Amino acid sequence: MSMPYHSQDPKDMEKLEKIKIRDRRVEHLFRRLLHCSELFIAALTLLALIASLGLEIYQMVTHPAYFEDVQHMLHNLLAIVVGLEFVRMLIDTTPANILEVLTVAITRHVILSHDDPWSNLACVTCIAGLFAIRRFLIRRGELQEELVEIE
Repeated sequence: MSMPYHSQDPKDMEKLEKIKIRDRRVEHLFRRLLHCSELFIAALTLLALIASLGLEIYQMVTHPAYFEDVQHMLHNLLAIVVGLEFVRMLIDTTPANILEVLTVAITRHVILSHDDPWSNLACVTCIAGLFAIRRFLIRRGELQEELVEIE
């Protein structure tokens, strides 16, 4: 069994330090690129949501029978709300925001679907579980911290 080689040579130590610095810079660059791409996707999603909201408002004004189909209206408007929560999560990735997006998405499903009672019970149980996770498993300090820190 051989021991790892630890050189005391200053040249080797200097090379190792340069490699560590380069690795940190590359990691920092990748984190910045990922963060910028998340913001870009958030901006595109926000533009699409604003366009969808504008289209919904236009249809509300121009089609007199729009409000007769409340299910369709709720489906479209709640999809926009879930999308806005998703954009908020992309911009500020905290455990609290992630739990809120999941809560809104599950709540939207409960409101819009008229499944059997067991499906509704499962959704309500999931929401209760999300609240329990937020209350008991996530420390208060972590609720405000970003999951991915950008240096």
